[in-house]
Amino acid sequence: MRRREFIALVGGAAVTWPLVAHAQQIERVRKLGVLIASLEIDPEGQARIAALRQGLQELGWIEGRNIKIEYRWIAADSDRIKSADAAALVALKPEVILAGPTSALAVLRPETQTIPIVFVQVTDPVGSGFVSSLDHPGGNITGFSQFEFTVGAKWVELLKQIAPSVARIGMIYDPVNPTSANYISVIDQAAKSLRVETHSYAVRTADEIQRAITTIAAEPNSGLIPLPSPLIVSHRELVIALAIRTRLPHIYSFRYYVMSGALASYGVDSHDLYRRAASYVDRILKGEKPGELPVQEATKFELVINLKAARALGLTFPPTLLATADEVIE
Repeated sequence: MRRREFIALVGGAAVTWPLVAHAQQIERVRKLGVLIASLEIDPEGQARIAALRQGLQELGWIEGRNIKIEYRWIAADSDRIKSADAAALVALKPEVILAGPTSALAVLRPETQTIPIVFVQVTDPVGSGFVSSLDHPGGNITGFSQFEFTVGAKWVELLKQIAPSVARIGMIYDPVNPTSANYISVIDQAAKSLRVETHSYAVRTADEIQRAITTIAAEPNSGLIPLPSPLIVSHRELVIALAIRTRLPHIYSFRYYVMSGALASYGVDSHDLYRRAASYVDRILKGEKPGELPVQEATKFELVINLKAARALGLTFPPTLLATADEVIE
């Protein structure tokens, strides 16, 4: 080979090599869908998404660089619109969809049997028919459950500890939420063992919430347990304000209620579940099948109590309860 041709060949390779190296460095952008039953403007909904993003980042998934996330917020929509949003998300053909809580999974499941789904904050996924078993989910769905319905008995027990005079518990619930009936059953049984009456009130709007709480408070020695649902979450400030105004001892399912001014809560650290859910998104994007990934159960529960709310209600927390609380808000 002539010297001039050799130099040209080497020079051409030198130009080409950086281009090839650069091309190899360009990452494939993967697509994740998120269907979340929360208002987009709700700080709690944003906190859950922040926890998911944190979990993804810890595993090397950076939004806008190697993963694109399509969000659908469905808390305030009718069932028809929720289903339409779920169908629209499926039509985008994401490689994985994260759905939470139960009400989001319920509208998503009929829309696809092929796209992998990772759920978060689903109660009793086997009993609800979402998976075949916890160890071997089968199909295209797996995820992170939040707690069993038996936690309802703990709410009754704690409410009686906080306010021993409570002889009647009123529950408000969203009749559309698929978990409501099971919580009511567990709470009814637990209350009966403590000789406490129970009454349940279906609510769908702010006006119905106000009427139900006013009715509960009209009876002496009453307490309030709002059952978990996106509806109650979106109206939590109203529920809490009414409970304080009517001097109803109350207990909720998650910490963020207490951060909004409620008396007490006992439940799962939901942010931890969203952080952990990123690990299953990661594993599925890397080739594992959802049906072979066991359903993970909640591992972090927390009791949070609010001394300011207690003072407003004329209540004093027992020292033993204060000692066992995970967080005490002054």
